[in-house]
Amino acid sequence: MRKLRAPLGPAVIDVVGTVLTDSDRERLRHPAAGAVILFARNYESPEQLDALIHEIRKLREPELLICVDHEGGRVQRFRSSFTAIPAMRELGKLWDRDKVLASEVARGAAYIIGAEIGAHGLDFSFAPVLDLDYGGASVIGDRALHFDPNAVGALASAIIQGFADAGMAAVGKHFPGHGFAQGDTHHDVARDDRAFSEIWKKDITPYRAALQAGLAAVMPAHVIFSQCDAEPAGYSKYWLQEILRGKLAFQGVVFSDDLSMAGASTVGGPPERARAALAAGCDMVLLCNDPAGQNLLLDSLKDVAPADAERLERMRKKGGRDLRKSVAYREAQQSLTALA
Repeated sequence: MRKLRAPLGPAVIDVVGTVLTDSDRERLRHPAAGAVILFARNYESPEQLDALIHEIRKLREPELLICVDHEGGRVQRFRSSFTAIPAMRELGKLWDRDKVLASEVARGAAYIIGAEIGAHGLDFSFAPVLDLDYGGASVIGDRALHFDPNAVGALASAIIQGFADAGMAAVGKHFPGHGFAQGDTHHDVARDDRAFSEIWKKDITPYRAALQAGLAAVMPAHVIFSQCDAEPAGYSKYWLQEILRGKLAFQGVVFSDDLSMAGASTVGGPPERARAALAAGCDMVLLCNDPAGQNLLLDSLKDVAPADAERLERMRKKGGRDLRKSVAYREAQQSLTALA
């Protein structure tokens, strides 16, 4: 099949199973598509994953970005033949005992993730979580590194460096912070009624550290911060343009969170959600687990300008060799024993 030669579009979509269907191929070749996100259902074995990614790579020029949610703990899509990465809260517990060791292990854990998914041709993982562990947000829970903003900033910086060592960019989520809002945005519209000053002092502190460490991308929360804006952060010019691009001077990629989630339902269907996110300042919009909705979304974006090629290029994995054979990989594996 001849490759589609067109700039990458702003849509991030998924595929149905372990092999591409004709409908998958049609969606991925649509000019509005720009990236593919993989899930546990797309993984059967290392060999199958290699074959799936090879076929995705053949569809487009430039090639589609390929990504995954591979944080560790309960959010680790590939398990068999991959290292089991503990939940990020374990790094926070280690931080309380030994800050230097915790930073070393955080860097090692990210290096392992980057080395392993990179060996199969993925470009990046949507990690690290920068939300603070306030104890009330079940959807975040042990995905959060710590309740202390400075601890989260330091550990996230180590994770960002570990990804960079593996040739991989990092994505901080969920801006400006999902840790305080108790609603699960997969099922509800969540709210955070705190004042901006408190959010700036606490929840945004890890982002300042992460940006200094080279954070390449950010994913906003489907949370309404009612004292700041009536729209969820992912639809908010205030949060994405005035605060993130303005006060924080962020120059990287902004990915929406999954627009199929209930937290994104404050505007109409997939086309309206995507346009609201793009208008607010997102570069890329995700829509997952909804093939029919993806068809509507892609068609609605056919005349939208391509995604910023320079920003997207930062998200491509750098380097081609298999880092799982390196001394650094063996040392990173050894470092994980500190979490046992």
